[in-house]
Amino acid sequence: MAAEGGIPVIIGRSKQAGEDLQKELSNEGHEVSALFYELGPAENCEAAVSQVVDKYGQIDALVNNAGENDGVGLENGNPEKFLGSMSNNLFHYYYMAHYCLPALKKSQGSILNVSSKTAVTGQGNTAGYAASKGAHLALTREWAVELLKYNIRVNAVVPAEVMTPLYNKWLGTFDDPDTKRREIEKNIPLGNRMTTAEEIADMAVFLISERASHITGQHIFVDGGYVHLDRSLSVLGG
Repeated sequence: MAAEGGIPVIIGRSKQAGEDLQKELSNEGHEVSALFYELGPAENCEAAVSQVVDKYGQIDALVNNAGENDGVGLENGNPEKFLGSMSNNLFHYYYMAHYCLPALKKSQGSILNVSSKTAVTGQGNTAGYAASKGAHLALTREWAVELLKYNIRVNAVVPAEVMTPLYNKWLGTFDDPDTKRREIEKNIPLGNRMTTAEEIADMAVFLISERASHITGQHIFVDGGYVHLDRSLSVLGG
């Protein structure tokens, strides 16, 4: 977003990560803000949005992206852990959209929900995360309908296997992370490689831009064919 001339405002619980990214982008000559908020409580989301509006006077797009595949399953979880997983991965999507809505109505902006392939494929032992990601897809369609009258577009990006710091941390839990990564990459048809964070960002920037001015209610898979193509194709083509 910064490279395209936008002003990104990064909001999340990781103060260090936000400040590091703010410093990196600022050093490149971009205007950027990083706000430190735990997004679980609705009042924190309200405060964060208010702070953005007070500083910039407008909001052109909301990208809901905060979450973590926390491994709260049916067998290895309990009702309290499930509720906590939903709080970490779902509720703030609604809170942020609710509090951004007045500003988005003025700008006729857009909302982008980042979901996950677990919403449509399942994964096992991650019921809370999968339920949240499925809800993101449902909310995308619901909000797209509700907000048509305001010319607010709502779409979703659906990643599969993306190399992020959290993903790399998960790989580190295996005895041989490199072997585990290669096993995963064999199942990604296009190029037998993981999607990069930049490839997700490219689609996100497109969907919130005027270039996507007649796209709403869509679930866009950026996954190298992981979800919809026969994974044996990568073996046949190899």
